Amino acid sequence: MSDAALAERPADAANRPYVAPLAGTPLERIERLRDVIVAGGDKAQEMRRLPDDTVEALIDEGMFRFAQPTELGGENASACETVAILEAMAAIDASVAWNVMLGSEINAMAAGGMAWGLAEEIYLDNPRVVMCGGGGPGSTPSYAIEQADGSVSVWGETTFISGVHNAEWCFMAAPLVKQGEEHTANPLAARMWFLHKSQYEIIDVWNMAGLRGSGSNTVRATGAVVPAKYAGVQLVTLPALYDNPVFRIPVPLRLSYNKVAIALGVARGALDGFVQIANNKIPFLSASKLTERPIAQHKMGEMEGKYRAARAYVMEAMAEVEEELEAGAAAPGARTTQNARLACTYGANACMEVVDVLHNAAGTSGMQLTSPLERRLRDAHGCATHRWVAHPLFTDLGRILLGHEAPPEFAGTGGPGLGAKK
Repeated sequence: MSDAALAERPADAANRPYVAPLAGTPLERIERLRDVIVAGGDKAQEMRRLPDDTVEALIDEGMFRFAQPTELGGENASACETVAILEAMAAIDASVAWNVMLGSEINAMAAGGMAWGLAEEIYLDNPRVVMCGGGGPGSTPSYAIEQADGSVSVWGETTFISGVHNAEWCFMAAPLVKQGEEHTANPLAARMWFLHKSQYEIIDVWNMAGLRGSGSNTVRATGAVVPAKYAGVQLVTLPALYDNPVFRIPVPLRLSYNKVAIALGVARGALDGFVQIANNKIPFLSASKLTERPIAQHKMGEMEGKYRAARAYVMEAMAEVEEELEAGAAAPGARTTQNARLACTYGANACMEVVDVLHNAAGTSGMQLTSPLERRLRDAHGCATHRWVAHPLFTDLGRILLGHEAPPEFAGTGGPGLGAKK
C-alpha cells in the first residue's frame, strides 16, 4: 500500500476481520467450482445471463475479488496471474468467465485509487460486492447535472454492460453539463459516474450467439442520483494507492489483457474438446476413429502450437509491462504498450482461428449443440470481435510498425515505440 493510502487509513485497520480468508488459490477454487461453472454456463445459454445461484457460488469463492488489493479483501493478482485465472475458467465456460472477468476487472480498477474511507465502506463492509460498467453509447445521449447539495443526477443509456444482473454498482459514462445546456453525444467529454443498482433500469436486449450468457444488456438512467459522497468516485483514479503495478496499467491495455484471457481459455477448451471428439468419433465410411486420420493429427498439432505461441506472447508481453512498472515507471512506455496491445490482439484472433480450424476438422460432430466445440466456436468469435482486441487494431499497430506516429491509445509514456527507426 502506498504512503498516501497508509496515511489515510485508520491505525487499527489491518487488524479488522472484515473478510473471511479464502480456501486455496484461485485456480484451485475454479477446479472446485467446475461442476457449478458447467451447470451455470448451460443455464446461461437459455437465460442469456448467469443464474443467480451461479453468481452466489462464484461470490462465495471470492472469484470477483481476486484482483483487488489484499487490504480490500482481495488477492492482489498480477496481470499474468489474472490472465491464467480467467483462462482456466473460460476453458470450462466462456460466458461464466466473461462475467467474472468483467466484475473482477471493474472491482479492482475502482479500488486502485478509491479513498480509504469510501473503499472501506464499499469493499470491506460488503465483501460480496460486484461492479459493472463501461459499455458503449445508447440511443439516448447521456448527460449529468450537478445539484445544489453536491449530488449528481444522471440521464441516458449505456449499452453492452456485461454482468449487469450480478452487480450492485454500475459505472456509467456521461458528460457533466449545466442546467439548461444542450446535451449531445460526446464520448470524449464524458466521465464515469458511480450508480447504485436502485438508480438504473436494466433493458433486456442482449440476444447474441457468442458469449450468450454474458448478460451484456443496456442500462438506462432517468435522473439517477449519485450522492455527493460518491460524486468523486471514478473508474480509475491516479495516482494509485497500492504498489501492485496493475493499478498503473492504462485502461485500454488493462481491458485488452482481460479479454484475451477469455479467448485463450476458449481455445484451450476447444483443443481439449477436439481430443474428446477425435477419440470417440468414427467418421462416415471409415473403419477407424478420427484420431487415426492424418488430417486430424496435423490440425491438432498445428493448432496446439498456435495456441501455445499466442499464450506465450501474451504472457511475455505482460511480464515486460509489469517489470517496467516494478522498476519505477509511472506507466508503461510506448514500446511495451504497443507490444502488449499487439500480443493481446494477436492472441484473441489466433485463438479464434484455432477454434475455427478444430471445428471444421471435427466435421458434423462439431456442429451438434451438445458438441464441446459448438459453443466455443461462437464464443471465440465473440471474444475476437471485442473493441480492445478486434482485428482492426492490427491496422493501427501496423502503421506504428511502419514508422507512423502512435495515436494516444498506443503512445504510452513516450519514448521509442515498435516502429522506431534504427
